Order: sequence, then C-alpha cells, then structure tokens
Amino acid sequence: MNLEFVCLLVLLPWLMVLDQSTAATSLAKPGCEESCGNLTIPYPFGLSASCSLNSWYLIKCDRSYNLPKAFLNSFLQVELQSEVKSVSIVNQTITTLVSIVNFCNDSSQGSRIITTGTNLSGSPFYYSKDRNKLMFVGCGNGLVTQKQNVLSGCTSICSQGTTLTGCYGINCCQSLVPFDLSSYKANFTNSGIQQEAHRKCNAAFLVDQTWVPDKVAEPFVFLGHAPVVWLWTLQSKELEAGLFCDKSEAAVKLEDGTSVANLQCHCGPGTQGNPYFSNGCQAIQGCTNCTDVFYYSKQSPTIILLSVFISIGVLLLLFGSYLLYKTFKRRRNRRQTQMFFKRNGGLLLQQQLSSNEGIIDKVKLFTAKELEKATDYFNENRILGRGGQGTVYKGMLPDGNIVAVKKSKLVDENQLDQFINEVVILSQINHRNVVKLLGCCLETEVPLLVYEFIINGTLYSLIHNENNEFPFPWSMRLRIATEVAGALAYLHSATSVPIYHRDIKSSNILLDEKYRAKVSDFGTSRSISIDQTHLTTGVQGTFGYLDPEYFQSSQFTEKSDVYSFGVVLAELLTGKKAISTTTNEERSLATNFLLATDGNRLDTIIHTEIAQEGRKEDIMAAANIAYRCLNLNGKKRPTMKEVTTALEAIRSHVPSAAVTNFQLEKGDIPERTVISQVNYSWTNTNSTSSSDVHPLLFETS
Repeated sequence: MNLEFVCLLVLLPWLMVLDQSTAATSLAKPGCEESCGNLTIPYPFGLSASCSLNSWYLIKCDRSYNLPKAFLNSFLQVELQSEVKSVSIVNQTITTLVSIVNFCNDSSQGSRIITTGTNLSGSPFYYSKDRNKLMFVGCGNGLVTQKQNVLSGCTSICSQGTTLTGCYGINCCQSLVPFDLSSYKANFTNSGIQQEAHRKCNAAFLVDQTWVPDKVAEPFVFLGHAPVVWLWTLQSKELEAGLFCDKSEAAVKLEDGTSVANLQCHCGPGTQGNPYFSNGCQAIQGCTNCTDVFYYSKQSPTIILLSVFISIGVLLLLFGSYLLYKTFKRRRNRRQTQMFFKRNGGLLLQQQLSSNEGIIDKVKLFTAKELEKATDYFNENRILGRGGQGTVYKGMLPDGNIVAVKKSKLVDENQLDQFINEVVILSQINHRNVVKLLGCCLETEVPLLVYEFIINGTLYSLIHNENNEFPFPWSMRLRIATEVAGALAYLHSATSVPIYHRDIKSSNILLDEKYRAKVSDFGTSRSISIDQTHLTTGVQGTFGYLDPEYFQSSQFTEKSDVYSFGVVLAELLTGKKAISTTTNEERSLATNFLLATDGNRLDTIIHTEIAQEGRKEDIMAAANIAYRCLNLNGKKRPTMKEVTTALEAIRSHVPSAAVTNFQLEKGDIPERTVISQVNYSWTNTNSTSSSDVHPLLFETS
C-alpha cells in the first residue's frame, strides 16, 4: 500500500460529504454574451468594449456565416486574419486559424527570408513554444529566424510522386521551437541535393503541435489554414484588486533572454468559474460553507468526538504507512543501486582494480549520493554542455574541488568489457593537455564520469564568438594547435595501449585558466592492441570533422584523428566554422581549404588578423600541415608525432626536416566533396551543431 493510496482513503469520507454537482457558471462578465456560434468566450475576452478587458481582447462575431465565426478585432486589418477556434482560461491560451503563405521560386541559387505569421509585437499575445512546432512543407531547408538568430529548422528530402499524410522528413519536416515568440521569419535555402525539377514552392510556419497535414506532395503549394496557439498575458495594473492571482510560474520566456511578467489567476477552495473578474468564482453547489467543512464542523458533539477518534486513527495509520513506505523505498533503492552497479560493469571494474593495485589510487568510485549532492541533484542551472555522448554538469566535491560530472548515455551491455577497460586506461593518462578522468559512479541508471573542471570554455567559443576584449593572436593559436597535436601524439603512441579519440573538434578542446589546451570528451574513444592497425566500428563522429575515408570503409585508424585535427587547424588559420549555417556555400571548410591551397588562394581564406600578425613563412608552413592532414588518402597523411614536431619547429622559428617534409604534393587534391544534411535543429546561431547525434553523409564524385 503506497502513500498516495492511503491519502485517498483518508480523503474519501470528506469527498463523500461534498456534493460534486456544480451550477452552470457563466465565464463572461455579468450581462455579456458568452458565445459566438459554438465558441465559448470567457473574460478577459468579450464581444463588446464593455465586456472585454481592452481592445486587444475584443472579439468580433461574424454572423454572416451559417455558423457564426469569431475574429480578434485587433487583427482584422492584417492580411492573415486570425479566426478564433478556442480560448482557455486554465492554460491562458487562444487557438487561432491562420492562412498559410506559400513562397514559390524556381531559382536554384541562394536563400530567401520572408516574414510569415501574424506579427504580435506590441500586443499581449505570444506564440507558445510548448504548444507549437515548426512545420516546413517543400524541398530543402526551412528555418525560423528572429533578429538574425536561427531558432529552429529542419530539412525535408524531395520525393517526386510521393504523397504522404503526415510529416516525416519526405516533402515535409518538423521540429520544436525553443522560445515564446512575438514574431518570426521563414528562411528557405536549397539543401544542395534536390534536382532542379523539384524546386517548386515552400511554406514554413508555426502550427499547433497536435495538427497533422493531409496529403503532402509536389508541387508543395499548401492551400488552406492551420491552427496556431498563442499565449495571452495580463499585467497587475490591468486587473481588479482582490483577485487570487500569482506570477511565480507565469513569466513568458523570450528568445533574447528576457521575460515578460504575466499574472495567472485562480478560483479559491470550494469555488469555480472565471477568476479574472470580481465575483467570477462561485461556490460549488452543495458546498456553500466549504471553509467550515475543511476547517471545523458545526455538527453535534457526538459526531465531533467520533471525527476526532477517526482522525487520530487515520493519522496513526498514515504514520505507520509512511514508515513502511520509507523502509520499502530504502530497500528498493539498495536493490536498484546494486542492479545498476552490476549492469554498468561495476564487478568488472572491481576485478580490474584488484588485479592491478597500481591503479587503485587513480580510479575513485564515487557514490550516487556524493555526485547528487555535488551537482545539486543534477540541477539544470549546473549544466555546462550537452553532446551526443551525454550531459556535463558542474559540481563541487566535499573537499571543495570543482569537477565536471558527465552523465553518460546507456552503456551497451555487449561492450561492458571495452567500457570498463577504457575507464581504467583513461584514468592512467597523465598529460598536461588531456583532461584528467578522476573517477566514476556506476550506481546510477547511466554511468557518471568525473573529470577535472576546466574554467575557460571551449576552443570553438574562442574562435567563433569573437570578443574584442580578449585578443586571440597568431602566437596563441599556434601554441594551442601544438598542444593539441602533442596530446594526440601521446594518446596514439606514448600510452601503454594506443587510444584513438574519434571525435576531435574545436568544441571538444577546453581551455584552462592560462588558456592551455585540454583535449576532452572521450565518450567515443577506443583503445586497440599494439599489433592492430585499425578499428572497425559503426561510423561515429561530427559532421565537418569526420574522415571521409573512415566513413566509406568504417575502419578507423590513427590517421582519422589526424584528419579531424587538420580541420581544427584550418579553423584556427581561417576563423571559419567546419560547417557554416549562415552562408550559401555548399562545401565544408576542409574542402574550401584544400581547393584554396591547390589554387594558390590561401590569402583569400586566411584570417585577416593572422595574416597581419604572423610571419608569412610560419603561416604558410602551418597551412601546409593542415593541407597534408586533410588528404583524402589516409596513408599520405602524417602521424600526429610528425605534426607535433613540425608545429614545434614553426614556433621556434628553426628550419627543420619536419617542416621541409611538409611541402605540398600536387595530385593529392581530392575531388569536390558534396555535403547533404538529413535533419538538424538549433537553439541559436552561436550554439554547436547537434550533428554528433546524427552523423551526416559524405559523397565523393
């Protein structure tokens, strides 16, 4: 018997006393019409100025239709008239039916941004993020933007002659919207994969999450209307005094980080109706003295005495049930902890520790309670970042040390040996440019890994979130590149068992208090025996950094890490992202860099400040290294040890054989790489792509 069931037994006699039949209570102001056709119109909305809160909430009832229709009076002059379909005072929402705007363009070049949807700026209404979704009908990429920020987007694949009911990524795609909005624009771009005959018409719009389109097919001209849900907000100065209202949970969160204060009102105990005007809440029939029912009784002394004894008995029953519940819960948690520990490889790890006493002090097994307390029970305010392998939280241990706690995804039981072996190996890594693994916790549903905390964020943020207050000179870029190369060379050749990182990218390179590089996120890393030359796995990695040769063969070698490092070095040299989401360029940074080098056009792609600060010989030498690392033929790429030696030589300005050996070789230029993306979604343009969750494809012509 659980606690909730006991509480129900206690409340049942009181519920039986109350007559649950309720009177029909009007939701409109006294003397005001409450309906238009089948639509109920509660205050603050009304069919006349005296019956609505203000002009924004005034509704016009058009009775020229067989069944009268309601429209918001303030938006009657807008091209996209908003027919009201429903109003809720509980959720504080209004559902309107709006026309869908189609954008038709036969051009195959560029992108087009158009204003769509009703502009709610200056009104008390906002597009609800929790009740709406972005829907893109057409071919290519559909984005929702606001103030030059990409808020959400998706890509639909063209399929000529295909007719579908619903939206599944073929001729139509959909994604969530992360913020409440007052306005938005639709941005249509070509994905680079559709044929010319497929470029017809596009439509991108916010729509009720429960709505499903009917028969989506070419030519993508979507005629008709779709429901969209708006929030309506109220300020304290607009309401009568004495109403039972609060604003603790009612603030509307906007995309610029601000919020709009909003009051939400409620009816008190024993009453129901409309809480937004005086006397709008009426007592429930048969419960005219509900306060007396809940707080004292006017019954006879015998009934009172009986009620006291019953209450004492119920309290004792409740207390005993609570003790049983707590005991049961402790036992259940203990069994669950043991189950998780075994499932996550805890027994295997204990065997490893007992067989190798030298690593006992290097691997700490944290308890679930320790890490829950350290992270404030994994409070969302402690999140440092999210990725394809898990979520990272900031935590503080009892000794005051700040750590990063990674909540991993579920471990495949078929790979437990590999997982535990890698935990042991990574805990023994001792390199100043590799983030230190302090320990782990296997008592929870998913493994928790504890790393040292690195304070200055990622290399990605330093490169691409330009901050004029913090300079990023060529000397620092070259030092960071050398440190990362040294760390990878150490992992490849200096550890007892070679380790391949498999996800080298600028967002996985952290910067400490002195802006020294720290390679992090070994969630996809794999160790191999010394006599192996490659690892055959399912393709994993991040779009833009993924080795094309690895993608085609599924064989990951140390040279695959070299390719990813080459992309990072190209980022440092150019200041450009591995894959740009703001331009019409179809090629990746790697492809652009190779073609610019081959065409003797490096001066057009090297970052301006770097060209001004650094020596031309040093910059060209570093560019040659990046070029060789990006060779599509893995055998022609250098090792990370050779890369490290060459970069160190550049830093010291000492000519060496390592630098000389990095001369460009004609004939190594790969064919143009064509990139196609299946699906994506961003919260804003400065965030890292979530493509590490869904790796994207390379096709070489």
